[in-house]
Formats: sequence, structure tokens, C-alpha cells
Amino acid sequence: MESIKYLYRIGNGPSSSHTMGPKSAAEIFSKKNTNADSFKVYLYGSLALTGKGHMTDYIIEKTLPKPTEIFWKPEEELPLHPNGMIFEAYFADKKIDEWEVYSVGGGEIIDKNTGKDERDIYPETTMADIISHLEKNGGTLWEYVLKVEGETILDYMKEVWEVMKSAIYRGLETDGTLPGVLNLRRKAPSYHVKAKMQNKFAEDDTFLFAYALAVSEENAAAGRVVTAPTCGSSGILPAVMYLFYKKYEFSETRILKALLVAGLVGNLIKENASISGAEVGCQGEVGTACAMAAAACAQLLGGTMYQIEYAASSGLEHHLGLTCDPIAGLVQVPCIERNAFGAQRALDSALYAIHSDGRHMVPFDNVVEVMEQTGHDLPSLYRETSKGGLATMGLHGRPKKE
Repeated sequence: MESIKYLYRIGNGPSSSHTMGPKSAAEIFSKKNTNADSFKVYLYGSLALTGKGHMTDYIIEKTLPKPTEIFWKPEEELPLHPNGMIFEAYFADKKIDEWEVYSVGGGEIIDKNTGKDERDIYPETTMADIISHLEKNGGTLWEYVLKVEGETILDYMKEVWEVMKSAIYRGLETDGTLPGVLNLRRKAPSYHVKAKMQNKFAEDDTFLFAYALAVSEENAAAGRVVTAPTCGSSGILPAVMYLFYKKYEFSETRILKALLVAGLVGNLIKENASISGAEVGCQGEVGTACAMAAAACAQLLGGTMYQIEYAASSGLEHHLGLTCDPIAGLVQVPCIERNAFGAQRALDSALYAIHSDGRHMVPFDNVVEVMEQTGHDLPSLYRETSKGGLATMGLHGRPKKE
């Protein structure tokens, strides 16, 4: 299992798999082919079906330095992943290079030569094994991450936390309409004002909503965010952490420890299942983000490793079967609201686990296994293709007519 640095990627939205990944691929291919005078890029499967809304073509054309032609192949998939691409470089109308590459979620790209274990640094790859290790050797989950990663991971976590906070600041101050055909109005500023006027009963939830909306709306506007674990689910973890940081004055040291725990949870899901909406639906994105935030929250509340495991398990379990069905292929509806509710569910999952002794029926590792199987059982209509579910609704809430 690799470093959590590869889970927490910093970049611009709206999609880690459809913009960040293709951008990285275009940068690599461009550097390799500096003598090319033109490019062709073929987009397959989910990239072709929702690429327009996710700005895939825009980011590729912006990144490649020479004239680029995009070809859309929505009915075809390449063998390794639904988000497949083929880059071709030309000089004087002669093809001089070709690269088959995949954007597999969270901004990560692979090709057929990528070795799965090239960057592995964690000796344990399941929650059960990690807890067993800690039971024998002592320590907490955040200490385990720090021991494996080294002290330098804290410097990176500080940068991650700064980007998360900045996205919240910008989102709370920016009014107006998000880009795209939905003409969706930003809501974070108004929710933030209402949170300040709420009674104590509703205050925390409304602040959570405001913070999650702030980051998700910044992401939808191609702002700078952190994949946690993806751009589409990037609002959940920052919202929960910022509530404790801002309202309850938790120190940044405690926040960073919580982010280490969240990263470990996200890494375990990425290692043993998937965080790609095109592969397992939104349960792999919002579900994973909720599990990460629930674990981080339980850590902040002083939970044992058993309570933290329970919180993560609950956060993921109660998103099983969640479809990835963005209207018009934009990371807006239902994605933005799902971040708000995911943050609320993360807090609830942590509180529920903290009130228990940590014992529960279905272990985290089994929930991850079920999530992966559920994702594979979902028809492709519900895996980031915009061909089923809410995506079949028209721009005004009416079903599309054939």
C-alpha cells in the first residue's frame, strides 16, 4: 500500500479522474514528444460519456502545446479501466508515438506497464492486520501512519490542510453562478450566514453544510482543492475538520493527526476496492470520503482504534449502492449536495461509534469488500456515464425523452 501522499493530491477540479488524471497524462506525453507538431487523443467509456461536463477535452487541449484533435468513443472501453485514453503524437502527418493510459480515480494514472507495488511502503494492507499489529506492538493509528511514512508526512499534511482551508475561505466568500448548463447558484455563503443565526440544535449541521458546499462549489468552478479521496468528494473531510478547528478550537496538531488517520482509511479502501466513480459508483467517492471523515472525527473525539474502525465502517456501510449519476456530466447535481450530507453522516457515524465500545457486527474490511462487489454489480448506467439514475432527468427536472 502506497503513501497517503498519493491519496491527498492537490490540484484543480472539477474531477480528479476526468480532469486531474487526463491533465497529468497530457503533461507526460507532451514532455516525451517535444518534437511533435500535432496530437490526437481518443477518450473511451466514462471519459467520453461525461468528459464534456467534466472539462476533459478543455484540460487536454490546454495542456498539450500543439494542435490537438479529440475523438470521443462513448460505446467502447479499453481493457484495464472505464476511464481509458489513447494519446497519439504526429510529426508531418506521421504518427511518431502512441500511449494507452488510464485515469483510475483520485488523479492517479496507470498504463499496462505500471507495477501495482512499485510505491508500496505499508507492510499491512487491511484494517484487521493494522489493529493486530498495534495490539502486539502498541501505538495508535496516527502513530502507525507516522512511523511508516516518516516525519516528513506532517509537512505535506500541513500543505494539504492549508489548501483545504483556502477552499473553504474562497467558497464562503464567492457568490454567483457555477459554470455549466445547469446555471446552478452557489449556496455556501448563504448557508454560512444562516449557520451564524441558528439555534444550538441546528448550528453544527448548518456550519457543516456551509463548509462542505464551499469546497464542493469551488471544485465545480475548477478551483484548487485536495482529493479526499477524489475531487467530486473533496468537501466532506475538510468540512468536518474545519468545524472542529473553527468552532471548537481544536489545534492544528490534532487536525493533522486526524488527517493521517483519514488518509489511512482512504488508502485501505483504494488498495482493496476502488475510489473511482466510473468503476464502483459514488459509494467509492462519497462513501470513502465519509468513512475517512468519520474516522478522523472519531480520532479528534478521543476514540480508541476500535471506535475509529467502527466509525469508518459505518460511514462507508451506509453509502453502499450509491450511484454516480451526474446530470449533464457536471460535478454539480447531485454531487455538491452529497458532500454536504456526507459530512453530516460522517459526524453522526463518529458520534455513534464513540458512544459504543467499538464492537459491531460487520468489520471495516468486510464492508470494503462488499462495496467493491456492489460496485461491480452496478450496471454501467450508474457508474459515471450519465446514462442512468438522476442523470436521465432533464435540466428542469423532467425525464429526458428519447
